[in-house]
Amino acid sequence: MTSEKLAETAKIEYEKIKDKIAAGTLSPKDRMAIPAQEMPVGEPKTRARQMTEVALGYTSEQAIIEANRCLQCKNQPCVLGCPVNVQIPRFVAQVALGKFKEAADIIKETNLLPAICGRVCPQEKQCQGACTVGKANKSPELAVSIGRLERFVADYERAQNLASLPKIAAETGKRVAVIGSGPAGLTVAADCRRAGHDVTVFEVLHKAGGVMVYGIPEFRLPKSIVADEVENLKKMGVKFEMNFLAGRTASLEQILCEKKFDAAFVGTGAGLPKFFNIPGENFIGVFSANEYLTRANLMKAYQKGIADTPYYDAKTVVVCGGGNVAMDAARMALRLGAEKVYVIYRRTRNEMPARKEEVDHAEEEGVEFRFLENPVEILGNAEDGKVTAIRALKYELGEVDASGRRRPVEIKGSEHDIPCDAVIVALGNNSNPLIPRTTSQIKTDDRGHIIVNENQATSMPRVWAGGDIVLGAATVILAMGEGRKAAASINEFLAGK
Repeated sequence: MTSEKLAETAKIEYEKIKDKIAAGTLSPKDRMAIPAQEMPVGEPKTRARQMTEVALGYTSEQAIIEANRCLQCKNQPCVLGCPVNVQIPRFVAQVALGKFKEAADIIKETNLLPAICGRVCPQEKQCQGACTVGKANKSPELAVSIGRLERFVADYERAQNLASLPKIAAETGKRVAVIGSGPAGLTVAADCRRAGHDVTVFEVLHKAGGVMVYGIPEFRLPKSIVADEVENLKKMGVKFEMNFLAGRTASLEQILCEKKFDAAFVGTGAGLPKFFNIPGENFIGVFSANEYLTRANLMKAYQKGIADTPYYDAKTVVVCGGGNVAMDAARMALRLGAEKVYVIYRRTRNEMPARKEEVDHAEEEGVEFRFLENPVEILGNAEDGKVTAIRALKYELGEVDASGRRRPVEIKGSEHDIPCDAVIVALGNNSNPLIPRTTSQIKTDDRGHIIVNENQATSMPRVWAGGDIVLGAATVILAMGEGRKAAASINEFLAGK
């Protein structure tokens, strides 16, 4: 259904229930009968060649209707499902009354990045996964659309220029260094600055935002939104030092001692890509998803003839993997001019870790999924060293493994070649190894993740850590949750100094 038709339908639905909303007489039965509001999106074949945002956002009527589906449960399971404990029933109740600014203020009590989280968080596995309405309908897809409402009120506040900065406590004279400007780092910076500390964020790239600017494409998360959030932190008094490679420009010990910081938070993320370690991965035209997306997202490779960043012109692209990053890479390949894009995944659609919405969007745009296949070799041209095909095996699903999914079992003799001129490997990332390698006091586990206690404190005095450097590749909201815990612990520590 087109966005215009969805808006028209919402107006009709709103007229049916507006009197009961005003009178406060909607019963639980009434609420359960309200239809879930579909998110308007761009036309698939058109948007597949554009960088503009795919999801277009709710209208006011859609937001109010959707919010009135909430049952306002007393036990608030949705709050327990949120890593930063946003007071979801409270903000949704304000949306239900059309009080959008008040709703935004409630969210920002615990989450300063609602426009971002509303777009990219896997709500179906968190707050919406716990929603009573979703459970009654036997699907998180039919839960109250908390993420879409969060996005709506954040966008409303920004569009109406109503955003206000949080209150800053009296200056303490204490200094906090934040290493990395991803979601965990920005959260720590905000919470420590609110406590009155002098905060400096050290970022290796020339733009702040971490994975939100280099990893997540423009068509899912416009970079202007991230830039606005960074600008708000600057207005709060947070300082940013760019092009600073912690561990090389200065060690963590130098930051604490020579630069005289009282505490430091390490949020350097999971930027070390994983590969198959199969023959042919060194051919020209083989990319990690990290590199491929960074060239496009951060360095604007899609602006052909304008951006200085080179991109690899490929007509048939194979993406290996089944997560959100694989979906991002496949959809980006279409926008960079690929005529055919395959996603190869060794299990079935049911086992894919990617969000259902992202898989559906990719398929609508023309990405072709090849399930129960996996590469064993990448083939190339000996003359110029460029990719020509991948050699893959077919699989069938066996017994359930440790991940809770059925294990793929190869089918002997099923080797086959898939012609292509680019391969993108999207198997996930390992934690950034530089800080642990250059700081012997910081202990890591056997996967290179920094070990922290329940308060995110590391083995090195005055140093905390969180986000993907601790969790491995995770989500924006989980990183923010760790950032909040770390900031609370840092603030408590500094208050006792």
